[in-house]
Amino acid sequence: MEELTYLLFQVVLGTTFLATAAYLVYFVSQSKEIRKIARIIMVASGVLQTLYVVLRFALAGHTPITSQHEAVFFFAWATTWAYLSFRWRHTVKNFGTFVSAFIFCLLVISSFSEKNIDPLLPALQSAWLPLHGGISLIAYGFLSLAFCGGLMYLLLERELKNKKFGYFFPRFPSLDSLDQLNNHCLTAGFIFLTIGIVTGSIWAKQAWGTYWQWDPKETWSLITWFIYLVQLHQRFTVGWRGKRAAVMAVIGFAAVVFTFWGVTYLLGGVHSYAR
Repeated sequence: MEELTYLLFQVVLGTTFLATAAYLVYFVSQSKEIRKIARIIMVASGVLQTLYVVLRFALAGHTPITSQHEAVFFFAWATTWAYLSFRWRHTVKNFGTFVSAFIFCLLVISSFSEKNIDPLLPALQSAWLPLHGGISLIAYGFLSLAFCGGLMYLLLERELKNKKFGYFFPRFPSLDSLDQLNNHCLTAGFIFLTIGIVTGSIWAKQAWGTYWQWDPKETWSLITWFIYLVQLHQRFTVGWRGKRAAVMAVIGFAAVVFTFWGVTYLLGGVHSYAR
C-alpha cells in the first residue's frame, strides 16, 4: 500500500504542475478557455491531494502531519482548499496563478523529505493532534493566500506609483479588490491560528501539566499571532489598508515560514519531531 501512496504523490505533483502551467499560460494569454481548464485541473489536484491525505491516514492510523513530508503536504492541501473555497465565493483576476505556483513549490519541497510512514511517537498519541496541528496548518493555508494577495498588491501599486502601466496592470484586479482579499484571508487565517494556539495550550496542559512552556515553536507562534493581531487591530481601528496592509501580510507570512521551518531546523525544541 505504501507503494500506492508514492505513486499517488507523483500524480498529485504532476497534476499540480499542469494546473500551474495552465494558469501561467492564462496569465500571458488571458484566454478564458485556458482559465477554465486551469480551474478544472486545480480542482482535480485538490481531490487527489485529499485522496493522498486519506490514504496516509488509513495506513498510519492518525492524521498525517507528524513528519516534514506530511506537514508540508498538508500545508499544500490546506492552501489548495482555502483557495478553492475562496474562489467559489469571490473572483480575483489571476489570483490562481500566484497561488498555484505557491502550492506547487510546497509539494516540491515535500517531495525531498522521507515519505515513510513511521509509528506515531507516544507524545503525539492524542486526539488533540488533528485539532491543534491540523487547524494550525489550515490557518497557514489562509495566511498564504493573504501573502500571495499582498505580493500582487505591491507589484501593482509599484506600477501605478511609477505611472508605468506595464505587464501587471492589465492582468491584475484593482487595488481595492486585492485589499479586500487580504482582509478576508487574513481574518480567516487569524481565527484558525487562534484556535490552533488555544488547542495546543490545552493539549500542553494535559501532557505536561502547564499551558505554556515557552518552547521556541510556541514562542514564535505567539509572535506570529501578535503580528497578525496588530494588523487586524490597526485595520479596524485606524484604517490600516492598502500598501501598509499588504506589507504586513508579507511580514506576517515571513514569521509563519520561520515558525514552520526555521524553528524546527535552527532552534529545536519539543516541536522539532517533524524533520
